[in-house]
Amino acid sequence: MLSRREWLIGAGLGAAYAAAGSPALVAGTATGKASQGKASQGKATSPWPPYRDTFAIDGASSFGFSYIMDDAAATAKELELVRAAGMGAVLTTVAPQGRFWLNDDAFERAKKEIAKWQTIAAQHPDHLFIVRSAADLKVAERRQRSGVIMGFQGTEPLGEDADRIPMFRELGVRVIQLTHNRRNIVGDGCTEPGNAGLSNYGHTVVERLNAEKVVLDLAHGAPRTIAEGIAAARAPMLISHTGCRALADLPRNTSDAELKAMADKGGVAGMIFWPYLRVDTQPMAVDVIRHIEHAVKVCGEDHVGIGTDLGVAPIERTPQFEKDNIEYIKAMVDDGIFNKGRPENLYLFIPDLNLANRFEVLAGMLSARGHSDARIGKILGGNFARVMGEVWG
Repeated sequence: MLSRREWLIGAGLGAAYAAAGSPALVAGTATGKASQGKASQGKATSPWPPYRDTFAIDGASSFGFSYIMDDAAATAKELELVRAAGMGAVLTTVAPQGRFWLNDDAFERAKKEIAKWQTIAAQHPDHLFIVRSAADLKVAERRQRSGVIMGFQGTEPLGEDADRIPMFRELGVRVIQLTHNRRNIVGDGCTEPGNAGLSNYGHTVVERLNAEKVVLDLAHGAPRTIAEGIAAARAPMLISHTGCRALADLPRNTSDAELKAMADKGGVAGMIFWPYLRVDTQPMAVDVIRHIEHAVKVCGEDHVGIGTDLGVAPIERTPQFEKDNIEYIKAMVDDGIFNKGRPENLYLFIPDLNLANRFEVLAGMLSARGHSDARIGKILGGNFARVMGEVWG
């Protein structure tokens, strides 16, 4: 049984953090009902009207209820918030990560987690569905539901056997990230000082992912792992959740050279909502926009997305949550995830985007800065959908 600290640091940081507080609808819904602003006649307005016709994709997200499945009331509440968010699909981790897995424990846990998500989707067909093909990434298919794109954050479930890739694809896994923060037998993660890049086996895994039509994800990779993964790939890839290292020189972020190389091969980088967007104080929406705009400048508008690394539902900032959050951040500093000297009340989420409809609100902010509706639609999900469709066939 994982301790609370191990759960936070090793078992999916964004999803675990999202489950830490009871979610609450902070601002408006995706269709504009009960939204932030009201027209003079009292009619509800939408921060970005085209959102209702947009298939938004979060490149790194999950649902808090997956950790508290025995609480029917909390699950029902969160599912309504998920509907309010209007997400087309989220890329959700179904594999263990965060520590060394030197036996088949990761393999077995991944199979159980995949089965769990299949069960969750079957139990809530009016709210969720498992994404298996490009045809699922359509507004008409969504019907007010949110798709779950099953992926790995680390290749530990493969062990030393790349032949497991087609088996996991058959089970529904559609995206596989090579490493988490640590080194594994495929390559180095971003917290490894050696920056050793891809192993020979890593090259085999990249080749097999391309052959089996599974999307390659290079998030969390060390710089050489990312660069060598891009060079080895024969299909577009993702860096599903990252920031721009030119703006915040931190190991989890990606350099302009790597972003450009990724874009040259048709890939997409999702901008994260974590404190990696700044090296000092708490990031806010303005920092998310700054990283999006820098990435567009480097990569072009066809190669930028959003990977929040958060739960879909917002956090309710109760006194207990605020107290627990200080403990969480301290644990992350102790584990080297954040540098010493960051504020103890740092949040993993973006405070002024702590909303059920954060994608829609962010779209409104981008629109107000002069970005076209077509560009915003690409960033909100169109670019991810393109890569996934090209790879899945």
